Amino acid sequence: MRQLIYISIALALTTVPVALHARQPRVFLLDARLLTQVKTLPATDPAKQNILSLATADADRALREGPFTVTSKGVIPPSGDKHDYMSQAPYFWPDPSKPDGKPYIRKDGQRNPEIRKITDHDALGQLGETSRALALGYYFTGKQEYADRAALLIRTWFLDPSTRMNPNLEFGQGIPGINTGRGIGIIESRSLTQVVDAVGLIASSSSWSSADQHELQRWYRQYVHWMRSSRKGQDEDAAKNNHGTWYDLQLTDYALFLGDRDLARSIVERARTKRIQLQIEPDGREPLELARTRAFGYSEGNLDGLMQLDTLGRHVGVDLWAFHTSDGRSILAALNYLLPFALGQKAWPYQQITGFQGDMLLHCTEMAAVATQDQRYIAAAFQLGANRNDLNFALFRFAVAHR
Repeated sequence: MRQLIYISIALALTTVPVALHARQPRVFLLDARLLTQVKTLPATDPAKQNILSLATADADRALREGPFTVTSKGVIPPSGDKHDYMSQAPYFWPDPSKPDGKPYIRKDGQRNPEIRKITDHDALGQLGETSRALALGYYFTGKQEYADRAALLIRTWFLDPSTRMNPNLEFGQGIPGINTGRGIGIIESRSLTQVVDAVGLIASSSSWSSADQHELQRWYRQYVHWMRSSRKGQDEDAAKNNHGTWYDLQLTDYALFLGDRDLARSIVERARTKRIQLQIEPDGREPLELARTRAFGYSEGNLDGLMQLDTLGRHVGVDLWAFHTSDGRSILAALNYLLPFALGQKAWPYQQITGFQGDMLLHCTEMAAVATQDQRYIAAAFQLGANRNDLNFALFRFAVAHR
C-alpha cells in the first residue's frame, strides 16, 4: 500500500512572520501557516519561485484530468445502483482448482490486475490528488481556471444528482464468491481527506459557493454517520492494524471539516492506547505489519497514518508525539526502528516482495524532522529525498530552512 503524500508540517516551528492581513486557509492535513508564509513572500524570493513553479506544473497537469465519477464504471454494484462505490479485494485471485475460480483465494501482497475492471478505486484516488493539486495551484497563483476545475471535479463526484456517489462504502473490497464488500474497503476512501483540504484552499474563490459548501458538508456528515453506525465501519474501527489507524485518520479529518471538535479530539486521544500502545513494540517494531509480505511498506504506512493523525490532533490540542508508554512504545520508537533500514545501514530482515525502497520512509522522516527539529531526522530526510524535486519536498526544505 502506498500512502497518499501530504504536506504535514507542524504549525509553530517556523520563524518567518506571516503578514497580519493574510488569511490562512481552512485546511487540516496541509499546514495553513506554512502555505500562508510562502504565499506572502516577495515574488522575487527564490524559494517562493521554485514552489510556485512546481505547484503550477502540478495544476497544469491536473487541468487535463477528470471529471471522475462512480457512475462511469462498467459494472453494476449488488444494489443495482451505480451511484454506490464498488471495488474488489486486491490480494484475492481465482482458485485454479475451481471451474469458475470461486471462491477466490488470498495471495497477500500480490495485486490481481482484474481489480482494475472496476474503476471506482482509481477514480477516487485521482479525484483526491487532482482536486488538491488544482487547489494548491489556485492558492499560490490565484489563477481562476484552477479553482474552476477543482470545483467542477468535486461537484461532479459529490453533488451532481446524475453522477454523485452515495455516502457509503458497502461494496468496497468485495471478494468474488465470498462477499460483496468488507469494512477493509473503507481505507480506500482516505482520498476524501485530500478533498477536504482542496475545498479549504478554494473556499474564497468565486468557483465555490456557500451552497456548495453546505451540500458537501451534508455529504460528509452522512458518510461519517455510516462510518460510525454501519457494521463495516465498526469492523474497521475495531481493526488492530493499519486499517484501524487510517479509519481514525479519516474520521478525525471529517469531524474537523464538519466542526465537530469533540469527536475529533476523542478519536485522537484514544489513539494513544488504542493504536500506538497496541501496535508498536518497545523496540519500535509493528508486529501486525511485519507479518505481511510487504512488511516495510505496511510498517511505514501505519506509521505515516499515526503521524498524520498527530497533525490533526494539533487542531484540537492533542500531541501524539509526546505520548510514550513506560516501556518505550511511541511513534518515534517506530520511526527509529525503520530508519536504519531505510538509510541502508541495515539489511531488511522481513519480506518485501515488491522490492525494498528506503525512500518510502521519506514523508515520515520529514514530519519527524519538522516536529522535533532533531538534526538526525533532518539529515535523514535530505538523504532519502536526495533525488526529489517535487512540491512536497520543496515545502519541507522551506520549513527546515526557516525553522
